[in-house]
Amino acid sequence: MEETSEKEPIRVASDEVSTQFKTLINNDDIDSLKQSQNLILGRLQDSNAILSHFNDYSERCFAQVAPDFNRNTRLLSSMKTDLDYIFLKLRSMKGKIVATYPDAFPDGSATKILDERPDLERPQ
Repeated sequence: MEETSEKEPIRVASDEVSTQFKTLINNDDIDSLKQSQNLILGRLQDSNAILSHFNDYSERCFAQVAPDFNRNTRLLSSMKTDLDYIFLKLRSMKGKIVATYPDAFPDGSATKILDERPDLERPQ
């Protein structure tokens, strides 16, 4: 019984606070907020559906081209290795020619570096 009598003033106070809040808030404003929130929710759900479809489409497209990318990447890597080997052999041959025939490159190109390509694997 004592417990009920202690809760009674709390209930009355909470009812009073609730009543005061109701007088501060306009029901038309609350309805307008609810309508805006529902409109925004609908737009976000539509956007989410569109993005989900786009992600599915992108995944399918990537699955179609991924083997080509992998194959071409391996091909380019192999070509780079081959070209590096060719340039190494050319530098070696040029060095031997300059050693054997010093007048073979009279313009001084023997002192220049033959391979002046940028190293694409090294950050600049």
